[in-house]
Amino acid sequence: MGQSPKGSSYNENGIGTIFFQGKAEFGDRFPQVRLYTTEPKKIACINDTLISVRAPVGELNIAHTDCCIGRGLAAIRSKSKQQSFIHYTMCHLKKELDIFNANGTVFGSINKISLNNMPIIIPPDEIIEQFEKIVEFNIDNNIKRAILGLGSSGIGKSAVIKQITERKNMGLIDLRLLLYTEADLKGIPLPNEDKTRT
Repeated sequence: MGQSPKGSSYNENGIGTIFFQGKAEFGDRFPQVRLYTTEPKKIACINDTLISVRAPVGELNIAHTDCCIGRGLAAIRSKSKQQSFIHYTMCHLKKELDIFNANGTVFGSINKISLNNMPIIIPPDEIIEQFEKIVEFNIDNNIKRAILGLGSSGIGKSAVIKQITERKNMGLIDLRLLLYTEADLKGIPLPNEDKTRT
C-alpha cells in the first residue's frame, strides 16, 4: 500500500523519484509521469502492477520504472517473478474489486487486509514458465500457427499470451474453445527438435 510523502517534497522538474499519487496518472497501460518527490516513502518496482485503492478501486496500470506510490495506490509483485500472470489475474478480479467502490463513507476504498485476502488460484511456477517458453518460442520464430493453451479455468493462460503479444507489438485473436474437447483438437503445438516449427 502506498504512502504519500509531504506535499512540500513534490515537484514537476524531474528532481528526485517519480511519484504517482493515484488513478489520475494512469494511462492505457502505463502511468503518465507528472510529479516527482525528494522524500519517497513507499516504492513500487518496475513491472509491478499498480492498483487504485481509492475510488475507483481496481483500476490497473504497470509501473514502467521504479517509483514512489501515494496512498491512492498499491503495488502488487510476484514473489516468483511471474509478473504477467499476477497482472492479468488482477484484471480478471475486476468484478470482485468493483464491490469496494460501494464501500467507504464518501468514496470507495480497499484496505491491505481485504486486498491480501482476495482469493486467487496460482498454478505452480513450472507450469507458467513452460507455457510462457512455448508461447515465446512461437512468437520469436515467427511461426504462423495457433497456440493452444490447455489448463484449468482462471489460471492465466490467455493473460500470458496477451502480455507476450503486447510486448512483441503483435495482434492477438483470443478464441475460446469452450465447446471443444481435447479430442476435437488435433494435438498440442510444441516446438520440434531443431526448433524451427511447431
